[in-house]
Amino acid sequence: MAENEEYGASSIQVLEGLEAVRKRPAMYIGDISEKGLHHLVYEVVDNSIDEALAGYCDTINVTINEDNSITVVDNGRGIPVDMHEKEHKSALEVVLTVLHAGGKFNKDSYKVSGGLHGVGVSCVNALSTYLRAEVNRDGKTYVQEYSCGKPTTELRVEGTSTHTGTSITFKPDGSIFTVTEYDYHTLASRLRDLAFLNAGIRLTLTDKRQLDENGQPLTETFYSKDGLREFVEYIDSNKESLINDVIHLNTERNGIPVEVALTYNTSYNAENIRSYVNNIHTIEGGTHQTGFRRGLTMTMKKYGEEHKMFEKEKVEVNANDFTEGLTAVISVKIMEPQFEGQTKTKLGNNEAIGAVQTAVSEALGNYLEEHPREAKVIVEKVIVAAKARKAAYDARTKVQRKTPLYGGGLPGKLSDCSSRTAEDCELFIVEGDSAGGTAKQGRDRRIQAVLPIRGKILNVEKAMEHKIFDNQEIRNLFQAMRVTIGTPEDPQEVNISKLAYHKIIIMTDADVDGSHIDTLLMTFFFRRMRPIIEKGYLYLATPPLYKCTANRGKAEEYCWTEQQVQQFISRYGNNTKVQRYKGLGEMSAEELRDTTMDPNQRLLKQVTISDGIEAERIFSMLMGEEVAPRRDFIEANASYANIDA
Repeated sequence: MAENEEYGASSIQVLEGLEAVRKRPAMYIGDISEKGLHHLVYEVVDNSIDEALAGYCDTINVTINEDNSITVVDNGRGIPVDMHEKEHKSALEVVLTVLHAGGKFNKDSYKVSGGLHGVGVSCVNALSTYLRAEVNRDGKTYVQEYSCGKPTTELRVEGTSTHTGTSITFKPDGSIFTVTEYDYHTLASRLRDLAFLNAGIRLTLTDKRQLDENGQPLTETFYSKDGLREFVEYIDSNKESLINDVIHLNTERNGIPVEVALTYNTSYNAENIRSYVNNIHTIEGGTHQTGFRRGLTMTMKKYGEEHKMFEKEKVEVNANDFTEGLTAVISVKIMEPQFEGQTKTKLGNNEAIGAVQTAVSEALGNYLEEHPREAKVIVEKVIVAAKARKAAYDARTKVQRKTPLYGGGLPGKLSDCSSRTAEDCELFIVEGDSAGGTAKQGRDRRIQAVLPIRGKILNVEKAMEHKIFDNQEIRNLFQAMRVTIGTPEDPQEVNISKLAYHKIIIMTDADVDGSHIDTLLMTFFFRRMRPIIEKGYLYLATPPLYKCTANRGKAEEYCWTEQQVQQFISRYGNNTKVQRYKGLGEMSAEELRDTTMDPNQRLLKQVTISDGIEAERIFSMLMGEEVAPRRDFIEANASYANIDA
């Protein structure tokens, strides 16, 4: 600060009303890109869900309008419009313009409610250039409009009404959000979750930007009669079931409503557990998930011991053995949820542990006793998991005696970079020695490392743990990245604290085989090294398909699509030479560097997990045992795939 500037009371800025939200929007909605943009919709829908939880609403309609504005309509009681005694304005205006205002803070109105911070619709209003609220209640239709959090009209009556409910239309502020185009599938995924989590509520998503085969706006309705039972069936729809049942409980313990559904599939993958509190996805788990694990482990272990199944097999089991191939959804409703963790989505209420543990123990115990055949199959899978864990540990130990999976031993084919600053370093995983050799010549040796892989790596979707560690190409990946995999207790535990590269780039040929290798590698990272994806470290390279030249080589352009080729030809005429690259090995080191490896010119696709459930289903379908769903998927998406004739 310059010496002649005074720091006094006049230097303190006071942000009134919703100005704080517009000044620091990420504090309230997470970020100002796709995630924050879609979070606005979730906040409005959560208000409607709160009405449903209170028993006053069963229909919620969400519409993406042509201009990317959103309309959310419910058939609840309608936001109150009478005068608020303290604020001297209508209750509707208070809800839309005052932070931490709403019925969810009054336990007489809502016993439980969604939303993390209670800022809800007021934040949506603050971050929208236009918002229109229409309330139907008391036989009348009330309307008020806003801009950037401030009312632009008075609350007015626009006629009579024979129904009740609230309609909110808003358009996000393009000067705040870096992205203003809504993604249909992102919204559909959230509404689908809400339908499963709240049985009996009908949610409809309409996209006026897209038309179906009948020329009507694309519309999808989400409704679940059996709640979490159907949720688990949906998640596991592309997997082979170990048992034909979904074990489902819906009860209340210690004043906490608890709903849990679980089943087992034949896969060797780690557990797939999703937990929710008041419809909020608790990504980091928490006390309700702890209670579930305790209830499951204690009950299953007790059953196996009482029937001497572990004793006969002479195997020692641990908690992780009980969750291999497990799919479960946990949902609790808590009046005063306490969140912790980095993302504020980890439940901290201790009372949830006992409530969920007791409910799961009782329901699972009853099921095992009443279904001895299924109980035997489940416990036998637990025993196989325990043996596989031991075999995997022995396999890792054997491998590490020869060449450690991390640390001192590096694969011979790895051409490492000179820098040791992981944030700057990149690892190119390249298909084949030929392309690997070209990449090594074209790389920046200071920050770019190259690891060629031979052919198609093992499909980890169908392989047991010890088979994975026996695979040379996978061992090379572990060693190159310096990633710690597994402990004696948990062979699937991943530690990337010593990861050597913060950009891991899959670079394969742009053909069918290359696409298959891409999928195999992404399956490997999704199943065995998911933290690398979650940290944003995994990418796909996009080498060009064509090189176009004209005017005797004076005009030159790389093209990634047939459309770009045609545009080049239209500019330079038919006297154009088009070279089709069939593989990376056909490119010179300079061409590969300029088009695919140079950070200043290349185009990388970052691999992210926007919808964990869909990712789980797609990987299971593409790489699993079931042929029919894979065939249907390929037929439905073949026109969009980059597949050679």
